[in-house]
Amino acid sequence: MTGELMPAIPVLFAAIAAFGVAVYVLADGFDLGVGILFLLAPRNEDRDLMMASIEPVWDGNETWLVMGGTLLLAAFPAGYYVLLPAFYLPVFFMLFALVLRGIAFGFRLQTERFRWAWDLAFAGGSLVAAFCQGLILGGLIGGIPMEGGMYAGGAFGFVSFLGLLCGAGLIGGYGLLGAGWLIWKTSGSTQVFAREVARAALILTTAMMLLVSAWSAFVPEVATRWFAWPNIAFLAPVPLVTAGLLFAIWQRLWSGRETDTFLLTIAVFLLGFVGLIVSLWPYVVPRHVTIWDGISDPQTLAFIGVGLVIILPVVLAYQGHAYWVFRGKTRDDAGYGPAAPEADAGAATGSNGE
Repeated sequence: MTGELMPAIPVLFAAIAAFGVAVYVLADGFDLGVGILFLLAPRNEDRDLMMASIEPVWDGNETWLVMGGTLLLAAFPAGYYVLLPAFYLPVFFMLFALVLRGIAFGFRLQTERFRWAWDLAFAGGSLVAAFCQGLILGGLIGGIPMEGGMYAGGAFGFVSFLGLLCGAGLIGGYGLLGAGWLIWKTSGSTQVFAREVARAALILTTAMMLLVSAWSAFVPEVATRWFAWPNIAFLAPVPLVTAGLLFAIWQRLWSGRETDTFLLTIAVFLLGFVGLIVSLWPYVVPRHVTIWDGISDPQTLAFIGVGLVIILPVVLAYQGHAYWVFRGKTRDDAGYGPAAPEADAGAATGSNGE
């Protein structure tokens, strides 16, 4: 019985890790997106409202990044000691940027004279974090050089044209997620700004998705996965549905429900995640180490399993409760509750709400 179950255990832990990464990208993605759009907002009051809309949940969102890194180290150590040296610099700068964003949350409202500096820190940290994640993504798709079971590239081996495209794509995608969040959670001039800037974010996201897909087709292993028969017959709906969702976002930016842009963008990210899994499965280090080769010993997995059974429900319950408590509109006084009727009417007609 044990022998039959063992091959499925790495798949289970890989699925949990993939779940954690997906939740992090979606949850932290929209608050990074708000930061990316931060300096584009026309008024200081809009920036105050933008930051207030994510303040109750941003730190909980980053819990999933910690969990993902810990799970990779504990469950797939072979992947950890190859991937970390390959991406030392983008990981370092990403973490530094996230810390800078966290400091900005605490200090921005405490100063008037230097508020511009914390505005730059919040927006710059969001941009750098998103771009670094794109560099890592591009490196994973392109492949990691290995020799003798160790990383064989240089300190700047993560820099590639594909990585630059992925970095720009994540900036656009997170910006679109952030705009969708603001359309849902704010009203008046801030919501109008979010609807307007969402168009540019959507164009950037679409363009980068097309370029990344075209460039990835030149990676032989990825091309084989997608274009070999009968794979292409089963996988063709993924890009087609994605294109339909992007078009639906464009159509509904001004006419749809307030939640449409946010939810449709989440669907686009999930389809992109499906595409990434198709391209990389079953490797923890692309083209070198599979999940079965890189899995930890049974004793470590048992310890991790007990921890996940305890921690995952607690984290999910905490975050679910936080989102429920702060489910209303963000008001100008940084509180939460129903939007003012006149603000909603201004947003619906496309006025500036002032």
